[in-house]
Amino acid sequence: MDLKQTKTYIIGNWKMNPASEADAEEMFDEVEDEVYKIDDEKVEVVICPPFVFLSNFDSDGKVKLGAQDIFWENSGAFTGEISADMLRRLGVRYAIIGHSERRQYLGETDEMVNLKIKAALAGKVRPILCIGETLEERQRGDTGEIIVNQVEKALTEIPEKDLIGNLVIAYEPIWAIGSGAVPSPDEVMSIGLLIKKILAKIYGNRVAAESVPILYGGSVNRDNAFDLVDKTGLSGLLIGGASLKPREFVEIVRRFAK
Repeated sequence: MDLKQTKTYIIGNWKMNPASEADAEEMFDEVEDEVYKIDDEKVEVVICPPFVFLSNFDSDGKVKLGAQDIFWENSGAFTGEISADMLRRLGVRYAIIGHSERRQYLGETDEMVNLKIKAALAGKVRPILCIGETLEERQRGDTGEIIVNQVEKALTEIPEKDLIGNLVIAYEPIWAIGSGAVPSPDEVMSIGLLIKKILAKIYGNRVAAESVPILYGGSVNRDNAFDLVDKTGLSGLLIGGASLKPREFVEIVRRFAK
């Protein structure tokens, strides 16, 4: 069975934007109106809006819905949290887990990330595991060690059968997010190969390594998007700021639909 990735994943993370329901609906509709003719066997388009807007969107269209976080329990006294079951009932297919902003500002640990991935997989929501190094770690030459540590801890006690066809990994160097700076395609390619090597080591074969889409994120725009996939061998992009500009986001999607 050939599990090598042929589909391109273009995922928009709106973060804490926009301010109003009307703006959110306008942005989503503009993207959906433009991508409805795109072959979804070639490109998987996902939008991850704030939780409060998820129920406003059609979950059965070409644009798939993603959440920006998930909790590791299904119910209980966990004020402010959202479970996999709640998300799935809204038609949510994906959930971003371990984004650097949650790690940095909200103290999310690798152990919490692991619990969230397990909950997402159990709840039939595809986890998008975010990993990446800080500028200081990069300057010290610690990028490889950081990536190995984050992936291994995130996948602790997760069997291969649960992982295949479900997990997505997004490499987002923290120093690139919102900075306008991006690593070279060669650097991105080397990280992609490292992630595959880690997966092969964890599971003892190349099946998991070939079945998991690996994406790049961090200051992606219309000018660098194509090279960050075409010249790296990665499977797509996790896009922040440019996803808030529907025309630019759609332009990026179209580049991979040809």
